[in-house]
Amino acid sequence: MTEAFTQTRFSQQQARPQFPTPPTGWPIGSYDSYEKAQAAVDHLASTDFPIADVTIVGVQPMLVERIAGRMSWGKMLSSAAMSGAVFGLFLGLVLSLLNPGAGLLSIVIGLVAGVAFNLLFGALGYAANRNKRGFVSQSQLVAQRYDVLSQPRNAEKGRALLADLAARSAFGH
Repeated sequence: MTEAFTQTRFSQQQARPQFPTPPTGWPIGSYDSYEKAQAAVDHLASTDFPIADVTIVGVQPMLVERIAGRMSWGKMLSSAAMSGAVFGLFLGLVLSLLNPGAGLLSIVIGLVAGVAFNLLFGALGYAANRNKRGFVSQSQLVAQRYDVLSQPRNAEKGRALLADLAARSAFGH
């Protein structure tokens, strides 16, 4: 019997559930953008600091929806046609691989069918929701600030390294 199927191995896997857990550690730095927090962790990584003890935590998350423009029939139809063409082309290529004797016909049929069905369903969906949403947007999850945490055994050293980084940045080095 191999080790993978022994009772001990099985019980060890069940004892460690892989559920999300809150972060642990002491704050050693706080930044107003993720890029600044990442730069701080990069600085720690360039020293002999035990980087496996570090966590970046986004505090006070917000869902930001950035409006890209108005939605119109033309934009909706062109977007639906493009995505339908990509899917139809993929489907046509797969069909042509499964039936080599069909030649380009299966690719053309897949392309036309993908565009037609996507246009139909896109138009029906847009017509049904026309009065509810007349714009295109992108959603993004951002935080108001980003804290860098370290395990307590290394927190003071991490604070000192990040304070040195902040001092050098303030003086332009």
